[in-house]
Amino acid sequence: MVKGYIDNNREAILNDLAVLVSHNSVNSDDMLPFGKENRAVLNDALAIFDKIGLKTKDLDGYCGYGEVGEGDKVIGILAHLDIVPAGDGWDTDPFKMTIKDDKIYGRGVSDDKGAVIASAYALKYLIDTGYKFKNRVRLIVGCNEETGSKCIAHYVEKEGSIDMGFTPDANFPGIYAEKGMVSGYIEAKSDKILAIKGGTVSNVVCKEVNAKVTNDLDIEALKRYFDRYDLEYMIEYNDDHYDITLKGVAAHASTPDLGVNAINHLFSGLYEAGLEDELVSYIHDYIGLDNHGKMIGCEALYDEHSDLTLNLGVIDKVDDTIKISVDIRFPVTRTTAEVVKVLDKGLDKEHIHFVKKSLVEPLFFDKELPMIKALKRAYTKVTGDEKTEMEAIGGGTYAKAMANCIAFGCEFSGEDNHIHDANECLAIDSLYKQIMIYIEAIKELDEVCHG
Repeated sequence: MVKGYIDNNREAILNDLAVLVSHNSVNSDDMLPFGKENRAVLNDALAIFDKIGLKTKDLDGYCGYGEVGEGDKVIGILAHLDIVPAGDGWDTDPFKMTIKDDKIYGRGVSDDKGAVIASAYALKYLIDTGYKFKNRVRLIVGCNEETGSKCIAHYVEKEGSIDMGFTPDANFPGIYAEKGMVSGYIEAKSDKILAIKGGTVSNVVCKEVNAKVTNDLDIEALKRYFDRYDLEYMIEYNDDHYDITLKGVAAHASTPDLGVNAINHLFSGLYEAGLEDELVSYIHDYIGLDNHGKMIGCEALYDEHSDLTLNLGVIDKVDDTIKISVDIRFPVTRTTAEVVKVLDKGLDKEHIHFVKKSLVEPLFFDKELPMIKALKRAYTKVTGDEKTEMEAIGGGTYAKAMANCIAFGCEFSGEDNHIHDANECLAIDSLYKQIMIYIEAIKELDEVCHG
């Protein structure tokens, strides 16, 4: 019955997703609070919610929601409309949704606009089939998840917290723990690196870096280094300096081993080529090619759930100062104070400084909580999968910004949807399966919350 309903609504589902994907909704300052494109995509999302029968509310452009049901308690589904920059390397237009080989391509189809539409059509199914809601259910969509979750902070300020719910912005069958985060930047000066620029955002592994360096290095040794790691590069000699372009592979900062960091490799190559520079030596000695902070003692912070990750995402030289963004995800049994103590000792040196910008404590749920067990039941009922376990992850979701909320979906085990990379995609069958799981999840939570 559910599959037939989804098939009958296929055109509407895909058309509505295409509308959301058409917006390049990267946070910007061309309109408060998060830019013109985020204002526009929020308008379109609320129009979709209204069309399918939800009562809508716009919370000052920070976020909005569609609601169904009645009562004092609120079940929340929190998804986001903002995206990371598309970058290059796409085989299709990232803002014109494309279907080929039963997959949907476009920026945001998996993270997280596809989940917005899947959640909306789960509610539409329940409304259209006459389901009697025992509580209010709100599909809350924000516009600032990728760069701070101020949208959900604004929601909590205006509307309070939910009673229980989930954010479909991670993996099935759910995330019982999310690592803590420390973000900041390394600040240094360099006479040998004349100019440098690379990366898009701090929570993505740097895919490309361009640098202008003085000529007092062994350029053949640099080439040998790049060739040894099978890296794509271009080097040009111009008078008294070299122009270097080095390409890596993007990945989410929480899983840096899935990428190839152009910043790390550039500095490692420059060190091997004999460029005598304090920043080059610093990166070699304290970070190198390791993505887990082992060279500065972070192994002592690992726990039974996970290790620590350290990603260099964006580098730039303005005037005579180089800044390199640092994104750190640390194990759930540790605190920001413990991590900062190790980082300050390991990264902050006499002439090169680690400047902290944001500290976020970890999130941890007992897997025996009724809400958690209800969501796991919904997943198992649809998939029949009783073996896949809930995870502890390095990514941060809205669950850290909203009480009584856990990450649940939207990616299935074994999928690679190229989130935060070129050619982001989502199998149509996976989108359908999301809808079916969210239908069951809403019903399960409605019972638990009512009881």
